[in-house]
Order: sequence, then structure tokens, then C-alpha cells
Amino acid sequence: MKLSLKKYVLPLKHTFSISRESHNFQDTLIACLSHHGETGYGEATSNPYYKITLESMEQEIEAIKKEIESFDFTTPEKFHAFLNTKKLSNFALCALDLAAHDLYGKLLKKPLYSIWGTDNSSYPITNYTIGLDTLEKMVEKIKEFPWPIYKIKLGTDHDVAIIRELRKHTDSIFRVDANCAWTAEETIHNAPLLKELGVEFLEQPLKADDWNGMELVSHHSVLPTIADESCIVESDVEKCGLHYNGINIKLTKCGGLTPALRMIGKGKELGLKVMVGCMTESSVGISAIAQLLPQLDYVDMDGALLLKEDIADGIKILEHGKLIFPTLGGSGITLKA
Repeated sequence: MKLSLKKYVLPLKHTFSISRESHNFQDTLIACLSHHGETGYGEATSNPYYKITLESMEQEIEAIKKEIESFDFTTPEKFHAFLNTKKLSNFALCALDLAAHDLYGKLLKKPLYSIWGTDNSSYPITNYTIGLDTLEKMVEKIKEFPWPIYKIKLGTDHDVAIIRELRKHTDSIFRVDANCAWTAEETIHNAPLLKELGVEFLEQPLKADDWNGMELVSHHSVLPTIADESCIVESDVEKCGLHYNGINIKLTKCGGLTPALRMIGKGKELGLKVMVGCMTESSVGISAIAQLLPQLDYVDMDGALLLKEDIADGIKILEHGKLIFPTLGGSGITLKA
């Protein structure tokens, strides 16, 4: 195989704010694996919360480039097992694993969902994220982008008032993501008010390690809860099953499609709702997520929709959430530049 890395700084359409940070650009690393005339692409974004930078991922991967290029590639799973022995961060591992899956499908000339034996004739609609902002700006974003499901980022001392105001401007489903900003008491208090306002579920209301608080929430919240920051890797799924109603799997956090598939299986075994989310990736990462759609209850794959300009072609997201899947094998990705 041949390996190359490409670094991009992706401008966002709007400042993206959550309870702990704001940014106008998203740094992202694209891994390119070429073999037998085909090239697979994978992606991982930088992330200050997890102390991941473009430079750190690049250094990790470049340090084992010769070993990667001499690896006898047969399947993504065997490649992932090999990479696991190299102690990479899960973000760097994700970029390589996604590239390996895209390459594998292109070599077989089959999309990944077909290789996995799933049917893409029906799929959940992605939500569209409205980041924390002034009320006026949040309303403006909703009017600018009419959509059937919105994920609303919260984490203020007037969160219910925000949802109440946004509800005046749309009948769409709301999902609320507090990004660890609430207490158990706030969550239990807010839940019935938000339910009346058409909120479907609460994503990660408490700090990731506040298991005692989530124990209270699990018994008293009238809205379902979905784990995000509490569900990073495979070993987290079982514990989340005791405290949450569902899990949100991020490919970058767990290390790619290989572990994500196992997490989906474990989540379903435990009776959890299963969601896959994104980290403002381009269509490289989003197209990989799309291959999992037939296996999911919910999805947050709006990353490329939040960008001023995409760097790749792959899955196409149309009005009202309808999708056009790529005709290429794998994740169906081609880079524009």
C-alpha cells in the first residue's frame, strides 16, 4: 500500500458554539491509502476537548508509515488489529480505519452497507445542528435552513426559554444536547418542560463521569437520554446501558468503523437506541457514517452541511433529509483537491 496525508482547515458557515467552546474553522486530517489502483479516504478532525491536533495525528501516523505501507492488506478488520498494536490515538486510528474500509469496498466494487449485508432502502434522517448563540442568531439559522429535525446545543441558565422561543418558529422535531453542562436536578426539572415543547431526547446532559447523577436521571427523567461524552470506546457501552436509554457513537472517538460496528451490536443487544454522530467532518467522514445508516435509530451526520465549502464528493444530503448514496464502492469518496 501507499499512504499519504492531507491537512485541511475547513471554514464553517457560522461560528459553532457549544457549552464549552466556540470555533469558526475545523482542522481535519485526510488519510489516503492506495492499493491495486484504488484509493481509500479516511478522516479525523482535531479536537481540543480530547487534546487532538492535526500535528499530533500526523506525527503518530508518519512514525509508522513504513510499517503501514509494508502491511499485507486483506481486510479492514485485520488492518485495524495491526494498527491497535501501535498505540495510536483513536482519532489517528479512525482516519486510517475509514481509509481502509473505503479502499476495501472500492477493491470489491461494493458499498460497505452491501458488504455488511444491510439494506439502505430506509434510513433515519440526520438532524441539523443549531449551535449556541444569541436567540436572534439561533432563530435566523433555523429560518435559513428549514429541516425536519434540529439538534439544539444548550448549556446556559435559560435553556428552556431558548427552546420555547425556537419552538415559535418551527414545528420540526428538537433534540437537545447540553454537552455535559447540566446537573441531575436541572435535567430532571427541565425534562417535562422540554417534552411539552417537542423535544425528542436529551443528549449528554451531565458530565461524562457523573454516574451517580445519571442514576437519578435514569429514574426520574421523563425524556430519554443519549450518552455521548460518556460513550467513547467499546468498553463504555455496557456501563452506559445501566444509565442511559441510548448511545451516540463517534467514529473519531472510538477508532473508526471497525469498533463502531461492534458497539452498534452491543448496544442493540442491551436494548439501547443507537445513534452515530459526527465532529464537523467533511463528506469524507460523513460518507463513512452513511454506510452505517441501515443499522441506526438516529444519526447526526450534518458535518459537511455546516461547512462553507466541502473538500470531497460522496453521500449527498438533499432537502428534507433524503440521501443519494455514491455509486462507487466503499464509502464512495472522491477528493475534490
